[in-house]
Amino acid sequence: MARAITLIRSDSLSDVAQYAYAATAPAESRLIFLAGACPLNDDGSTAAIGDYPGQAAKAIENMQTALTAAGASLQDVISTRVLVVSTRQADLGAAWKVVREAFGDHDVPSTLMGVTVLGYEDQLVEIEAVAAVLDA
Repeated sequence: MARAITLIRSDSLSDVAQYAYAATAPAESRLIFLAGACPLNDDGSTAAIGDYPGQAAKAIENMQTALTAAGASLQDVISTRVLVVSTRQADLGAAWKVVREAFGDHDVPSTLMGVTVLGYEDQLVEIEAVAAVLDA
């Protein structure tokens, strides 16, 4: 299936970042703006309390469900923002590792941020995303 997005890299920028530096979508693509994917179970309780990787995995799972409902997949995501409740880079890195593994070779432009608090009790991770698809 043809993808709407093009990931852009630059030889003039560091290759240390584990993502493309920019992405584009053609004018005829349909953009999908996702609410922040939270690590919530079906009953509304917070999954994997105290576990950064566990919460990142649940947030990815919930993001995939939302993408499917919108007619898209992780491969259609054009950018992400990963929010992690912590002041420790190791905690951010633990959540980021799960996100990077979920996206695989589709290394979309991303921002990883430490924040003071998120909306749900015991919530440590939230993932925002935008996707683009070409409708048939």
